Amino acid sequence: MTSPPDTGATGTTDTADTVGTFRSLRSRIVAVAAAAAVLAGVAVAYTVHAAQDAQSADAASEFGLDRGNLYFRSTEAGAGRVARLPASGKAVPDAARTTGGPSCERFYAAAGTGLCLQRRAGIPPKSYAVVLDAELREKRRIALTGIPNRARVSASGRMLSWTMFATGDSYAGSSFSTRTSILDTRTGYLIKNMEEIPLTLDGRRYHSPDVNYWGVTFTRDDNVFYATVSTKGRTYLVRGDMKKWAATALRSNVECPSLSPDNTRIAFKKRVRKGTRDPWRLYVLDLRTMRERPLAERRNVDDQAAWLDDDTLAYALPGGDGRKQDIWSTPADGSGRPTLRVWGGSSPAAVR
Repeated sequence: MTSPPDTGATGTTDTADTVGTFRSLRSRIVAVAAAAAVLAGVAVAYTVHAAQDAQSADAASEFGLDRGNLYFRSTEAGAGRVARLPASGKAVPDAARTTGGPSCERFYAAAGTGLCLQRRAGIPPKSYAVVLDAELREKRRIALTGIPNRARVSASGRMLSWTMFATGDSYAGSSFSTRTSILDTRTGYLIKNMEEIPLTLDGRRYHSPDVNYWGVTFTRDDNVFYATVSTKGRTYLVRGDMKKWAATALRSNVECPSLSPDNTRIAFKKRVRKGTRDPWRLYVLDLRTMRERPLAERRNVDDQAAWLDDDTLAYALPGGDGRKQDIWSTPADGSGRPTLRVWGGSSPAAVR
């Protein structure tokens, strides 16, 4: 007697295989969907983070770079962002300032161009030089390494320079390294590090691996500049030429130079004592006679002073009444006495 085909056993096996295949396929679909959701979340988070970064530099500002105003980094109302007050007048409360500008560690502006140095938290932290237009909107962003320290814009708005601390956090100490860059906004040409510029010191071409530049300030022609160079434990004022790409040391013990609007004088900080305890005093150097004059400000000023006009200098000092920093001003001829100009502010820049 012939046995019937074992259809029951074969049907059960086929059904199990089908169910297993379906479950495996469903698991794969779920895994792919979950991965897609994770990637989408990452993309959204990245987009939001990027948008927040962009917004901090390209914030919808309530003001542009208008003449007759003093711009600065507010350390009180709108802390960390650029604010403004009328360039003339005495110090006024926070309520009188216009806030809402971009977030910057250092700021400077002239002739419709702003320079904002930023530092973003992270591992490692990220820094940027952000070029702003007359409405304080972002035009260009350059990634940097180090800690933002100095920022300058030439009187025409064409030439920009910034200095970053590569190591250490103070010029007062002996262990620090800087990296100073120059950007020509007209051509877009960027000099990432000034250290390769040929330097003449004491009448001879000078070579040393410890050369550092900082505190650039430009003349009206956008070609000549002044800066600080340090080597072998000494600092010098140098005069540089962009077209010739050369620099010459003029005198020693000059740091963070700032050229007057009429291009005849340089304000600078001078080391008056050794060590890190209150080593600096503000001076002004007459470029025609090369004579220097101490200013009425007798406190320690560790800043690159800014000219409000041909007769007045502004600079940041540790703040009073718990404020981080205040902006003070003093006559450039050494007369008078210092005046509190801005409560809770740093990085002053007068837009004329």
